[in-house]
Amino acid sequence: MRHCSVQVRGLLTREELDRYNALMEVGSFLESQSRHDLAYTVQKEVDWLIMPAIERLKEKSRARDRADEEYLRGLAGEEDEDD
Repeated sequence: MRHCSVQVRGLLTREELDRYNALMEVGSFLESQSRHDLAYTVQKEVDWLIMPAIERLKEKSRARDRADEEYLRGLAGEEDEDD
């Protein structure tokens, strides 16, 4: 089973995280029993479950980029005033 990143896990809600942990446990058990066909199905469910957290991470990145852009524009404006 493939785990999601720590950043994505940190953005899961409590309910999503509980479900994620349960699915990972089931998937690990299935893999230990060489039931990779069923583990694949569980992995697909995990992939679907983490999609909202991935979108939250992307939005945080976009917000940070916007803040950086505003900051840099502010610096450029200050330099123009100094001239």
